[in-house]
Amino acid sequence: MVAAGDGPWLDDAAGRLVRPYTVSNGRTRPTTALDLLSQVMATGATPLGYLGPEHSMALELCRAPISVAEIAAHLKLPAAVTKVLLSDLVDCGALTTKPPVFHHNPTDQSLLEAVLDGLRRQL
Repeated sequence: MVAAGDGPWLDDAAGRLVRPYTVSNGRTRPTTALDLLSQVMATGATPLGYLGPEHSMALELCRAPISVAEIAAHLKLPAAVTKVLLSDLVDCGALTTKPPVFHHNPTDQSLLEAVLDGLRRQL
């Protein structure tokens, strides 16, 4: 088993030992509007109060601008839970957000096919 401070609480046989809704204290709605493509970045401010291990891991990932979707993937958490965690960090001043800017149609089929092709090549 992996130590709590070393990453998500995982067990090789059992998988995640802590349910995602437990990580967000049962909350399902973030207090800050975040899109999956929103960029978040650490402000350098030290959050006051207790942060769970997932909050700390998310904050570490945010040293450089990173999307909400990428953080969810790194943390191996659902996007909804990740948004709640990031929202907590925004609320305490530890993160800043920037909404996505689209210079194209984000539902353009050729763009989506190119993204899918790129993802397939990565796997």
